[in-house]
Amino acid sequence: MNIVLYQPEIPQNTGNIARTCALTETNLHLIKPLGFSLDEKQLKRAGLDYWELVKVSIYDSFEQFLEKNPEAKLYILTTKATKFYHQISYDADAFLMFGKETAGIPPEIHQSHAENRFRIPMRNHQKARSLNLSNAVNIVLYEALRQHQFEGLI
Repeated sequence: MNIVLYQPEIPQNTGNIARTCALTETNLHLIKPLGFSLDEKQLKRAGLDYWELVKVSIYDSFEQFLEKNPEAKLYILTTKATKFYHQISYDADAFLMFGKETAGIPPEIHQSHAENRFRIPMRNHQKARSLNLSNAVNIVLYEALRQHQFEGLI
């Protein structure tokens, strides 16, 4: 599996996601600009000493990500989708893409991958727009892993 973070902004979220990736043998892809330095203490603290266990790829842009991963089948999490995350059949090498915390994923990316957009069911409330990014990644990643019988995990 692969987690793709589009312009993540909060180091603690990315650190928590890296820790999950380490323990599930999931590749982590980060698309710049990042809202933090990869050297930040908060990022390392959230990821603990798991960073060396994660295969991390960093891209200067979404276009570069596509160039380096031409066969990537993207599954995009968005509050704007109508399908729920459990209604998707994930490929074993799926690229699960999540947008930045304050703005999500740009409309042009949504439009080019409209068939693979999904959401996590949640209450509709004007003051609570979405779940925390690291929590959302865990929910979706574990569903994708479940569909493949948690292969390689104990």
